[in-house]
Amino acid sequence: MDLFTGVGVALVTLLDDAGDVDTAATGALAADLVGRGMQAVLACGTTGEPGTLTDAERLDVIRAVRDAVPPGVPVLAGTGATSLARAAELTAAAAAAGADAVLAWPPPGCDDLVGYYAELGRVADGLPVLAYHIPWISSPGIPVSALAGLPVAGLKDSSGDPDRLLAEVAHYPGRTYVGSSALLALAGPIGGTGAILAAANAEPELCVAAFAGNAAAQRQLTDVHLALREGGVPALKRILAERRGTIPLSRPAASE
Repeated sequence: MDLFTGVGVALVTLLDDAGDVDTAATGALAADLVGRGMQAVLACGTTGEPGTLTDAERLDVIRAVRDAVPPGVPVLAGTGATSLARAAELTAAAAAAGADAVLAWPPPGCDDLVGYYAELGRVADGLPVLAYHIPWISSPGIPVSALAGLPVAGLKDSSGDPDRLLAEVAHYPGRTYVGSSALLALAGPIGGTGAILAAANAEPELCVAAFAGNAAAQRQLTDVHLALREGGVPALKRILAERRGTIPLSRPAASE
């Protein structure tokens, strides 16, 4: 399956009242969002709180999402980790669970980005691998100057830096997906490939419109965007609970 253009959702992982992963509710949310315009679903990305999940739960979420959305909609899996060995393990497992592509941030301070992504590509069994620039998790992140030399299909950039986004779209020949819902009305009109967004869990239609260049839609996303900036995934889950009646629970983060 080829990668997508347009807007995809960085899916939350929903829990039940007991704090267990609710794969049925998570899959149902994914299916609803695809029906409302999402071109792809990222399972177990940073919005999916993968550090709180067991390996078995991660695979259950990936399988549930893959089963819930139409076959032509790609399901990406987050597989970034603090070591190459762990990221490779997660990548191989995600491929076996039915993911169509993987998204991986490099270990903090990684000094061999080419080798890191080459190994993930090897264990991904032919699936596309996207690099992930998210410097507050993986410092210092991925320099724009390094992108063209990486053995990846593209990049998700969640930095929220408009100067960097301009440089990526102008100078990087691979796919560029923006991860900040504040930059959609810039990213789409200048030629970005797409977006992979936490805010799309709550406002999929506005995200699609903003990426298409609708300035009014971009402004309407302000409150949700700022709520997520301030409160992270717990704030997003509270918004979803108010709108959809889902359970707004998150688990304490565990170390990889």
